[in-house]
Formats: sequence, C-alpha cells, structure tokens
Amino acid sequence: MLADAIRSETYRLSKNRTALFWSVLFIPIMGVILATLGFVVAKANEAKLAGKLPPDMMKGGPLDLGMALVKSAGDFANPAILMFVLIGAATIYAGDYRWETWRLISARNTRPNLLTGKVAVVGLVIVLATIAALISDVIASVIQAAVFGRPLTFSMTGAAAADFGLLTLTSWARILQFTMLGLLAAVVTRSLLAALFAPLVIGVAQFFLPQLLLPMGVTPDGWLLPLLSPGMATDLLKAAIEGGASAAQLPDHAVLKGVLSLALWIGVPFAASVAWFNRQDLSKE
Repeated sequence: MLADAIRSETYRLSKNRTALFWSVLFIPIMGVILATLGFVVAKANEAKLAGKLPPDMMKGGPLDLGMALVKSAGDFANPAILMFVLIGAATIYAGDYRWETWRLISARNTRPNLLTGKVAVVGLVIVLATIAALISDVIASVIQAAVFGRPLTFSMTGAAAADFGLLTLTSWARILQFTMLGLLAAVVTRSLLAALFAPLVIGVAQFFLPQLLLPMGVTPDGWLLPLLSPGMATDLLKAAIEGGASAAQLPDHAVLKGVLSLALWIGVPFAASVAWFNRQDLSKE
C-alpha cells in the first residue's frame, strides 16, 4: 500500500515539469551562468581586481574537483535551495487540496500511507536537487579552470569521502526538515500558499532567534537554541564533520544537539500532520 502511494506520487510529479524545473534545475542552471559571468569578468579585469578576490580563485595550483564536491555538499542547504525545493514540496503536499482530489484517492489507501508517500517523493526531489547542484558545481569548477588556465585534478581520500557523505546527508536532512513545516501548514490550512510561506516565515524567525534570546541569557552553548533552531543545529553538525578550528570551538554535545534538533523538527511536524489528517473531513475535497 505504501509502495502504491509512493509510485502514484512519483508519477504525478513526473508530469509536473514546472515544479520539477524550479525545484531541481533552476538554481544549478543559474549557478553555472552566474559563476561563468563572474569568472569571465574577473579574468577581463584581472589587474584591477588583484588582491581583492580570494587568492586561489584566479591563480594557484591545480583545481581539485574532489575538494570542490566536498565543499559543495557542505554548502548545499543554503537559503536559495531551501526556497526553491520548497516549491516542489508545497505542490506535492497541498496539490490534492488545490485540485480537490483527496476524496478520490483516500478511499484507495490509508491516510498515513498517503502522507508518507508524499514525504518520500519530496525526499527523492531533494536527492535529485542535490545531484543537480553537485553537477553544477563541477561544471563551474571546470569553467573556472578553463578561464584562468588552471589544471584540473581529482583526489578523494577516505576521510574526504566520509565527510562528503555525511555533509550530503546533513544537507538532505536539513532541507527535508524545512519542507516538513510546509506539510503541516498544508494539512492544517488546506492552502498551497500557506505551505509555501509558513516555512519561510518560520525560517526567518529562527534565523533571528539567537539575537532575540541572547538578552534573556540564552546562549548558543546551551541546549535550547539548537533545539529551537534547526539551522543552527545543521551548522553544528557541519562544523563537527569538517573539523579544524571551527570544530574545536564547538560546545559540549554539539553533535547530539544537532541530530536531536533535526530529528524533532522532522518527526514532530510529520506526526502532527498525520494526526490532523486522520481527523480531517475530506468530503468537500
């Protein structure tokens, strides 16, 4: 039954090329275009920009594609990706309310399975967006090497491969967590606009939360802020994975705080959505 729900949601999304484009392809395509323009302009004004740009951008040794992939995995869950992946997620979560199709499909499967199928497909969209972003960053690195005449290499040690996998998983979990707020908003309000804007509003509020709570004596070293801010929890996990000076400055139990925060912000909205959906009257949908 769950497999049927996942298969049907995947099929429906495959027919929605607009949502797929904005969620999966738009940011990678724009990233390559803007990076190419930046490299070309920087090369044309190389003398004027000397000392004003990162020293390893225009000159230096070989450009390592392996390290570029690791960096891309760490930077993937950025605000632009969150916002555009949310377009596809909101379409999946709120589409049946908008098109009034819940009453047609709810009789063929259990309600928890229907929501779980949607979440599974959103997870797949995030995977596709991740792959597209990684390919985009590799293409940008190749263009950078061509414009500035730098050789290309590829190296990936076991430690770097582990970092790449963990950073990719962390970014995936962060994006999924962000979309779960859209699921809850869609189920409660039956509105596509709410599924789009509620996560954005909550995300902005969480960004400013440390500044608001600091005068009250709530510091980033404690448990409260990471649990209230999944973005901060993600930063803790990334710092722990990347190591170095940033990892040395992490508070106690940073990894536990990060994992627990993401797990709560994924699990609680999903459980609340299922509970609300089970009690919802769909006769008018």
